[in-house]
Amino acid sequence: MLSEESKVYLAIETSGAMCGVCAYVSDEKYYENIIVQKNIHSEKLYELIDITLNQMNIKLNELYAIAISNGPGSFTGLRIGMSAVKGLAFGASLPIIPVPTFDALALQISTYIKNNEEFAIINKVSMDEVYYAKYKKTSDYFENIIPLEIKPKNELDIRTENCLLYGNVIENNLLNISNPTPLFVAKWAKIFGEDKKTFNFDYSEPEYFKKFIVKGKKND
Repeated sequence: MLSEESKVYLAIETSGAMCGVCAYVSDEKYYENIIVQKNIHSEKLYELIDITLNQMNIKLNELYAIAISNGPGSFTGLRIGMSAVKGLAFGASLPIIPVPTFDALALQISTYIKNNEEFAIINKVSMDEVYYAKYKKTSDYFENIIPLEIKPKNELDIRTENCLLYGNVIENNLLNISNPTPLFVAKWAKIFGEDKKTFNFDYSEPEYFKKFIVKGKKND
């Protein structure tokens, strides 16, 4: 059995504009590489993975697991990230750990705020809808007060939200973040992800949370 000091998690974040990779053992030993640029994931993701593994001086098949930010988020970004992870994990016989994107971000936010403070994450779904979840910082990381849901944007009045607000819908976002860094995807996987590990790659899919309907032109 591997000791905690020898377990290396490779974490990937592609749920938004960020394309990021982290090789993580502990808060004292990790390497993280990030590019923030739209539509760059397919071009740069594998390059970042190679750079990060080389920095950690580890081969792919020596990893403990591969964690992937699993959504919700950008449809294209999530597909690219999951496809890459499934290919790498299958080739190296490694388990995948799907990481809820909002929970990884909640873990990240909770490192900056005081105990018992409440906060909401609000990200854009479309022109008319938002993703919404509410959390509370606790001595043991965080508590999910209101589970992730989709709300009509016109029903959301941020002036009545009696808590800290984060996300790409919020002007002057306190930490200027709406998606987690790969470091916190890795940390979530290590703290909470042991029972989420899977080798069932065929059924590993992003959690879009919203059903996408392809609209076609009606024939007369």
